Amino acid sequence: MNINAYSPQIIIGACVIVLIVMCLIAWAIHRQRSRRRTEDLRRRFGPEYDDAVVRYGSRSRAEAALESRVQRAEHFNIRQLSATERARFISEWDAVQARFVDHPRGAVTEADELINAILVARGYPGGTFEQRSSDMSVHYPRMIDPYRRANAVVARAGKNEASTEELRTAMILFRALFEELAQSKTIEMRRAEAA
Repeated sequence: MNINAYSPQIIIGACVIVLIVMCLIAWAIHRQRSRRRTEDLRRRFGPEYDDAVVRYGSRSRAEAALESRVQRAEHFNIRQLSATERARFISEWDAVQARFVDHPRGAVTEADELINAILVARGYPGGTFEQRSSDMSVHYPRMIDPYRRANAVVARAGKNEASTEELRTAMILFRALFEELAQSKTIEMRRAEAA
């Protein structure tokens, strides 16, 4: 047996190679997990994922924020509206829509307030618009952009800067959001199918 075969240089070289291989394996595993995390968040949040990347300035910060939203939402007690609550909200929505013809600015503001009331009734915590929209994005990611657009019109309407067409568009956006949150369209479709 050759003593030089086990010289310190060979042992150190073998250890370095093993260490490099282990680092490459760890990097590949980390990269795969990162890809899976990105895919999961993209699938869950849809267009909100891309908006978050732009808003936070990097993919990693956006993903951390989106994961934080998911963790926060796990503590909410989100529930469906009872039939009585749903009927009351539908009645209120009908009244808000009827007021739009004569008082579009006030009706849009009331529509925004009604959406907030539904969110609270469903179990979402109150707070600023940004917090509400972040919380809601976990369960309704495709409704966040319309919600933000409608809310921006409400803010402009409060300064008397929104046109009638913008108010009409906001009302349409709020209606879609209302139907999703109150599940009023689903209930109406079930009634029509039963008839």
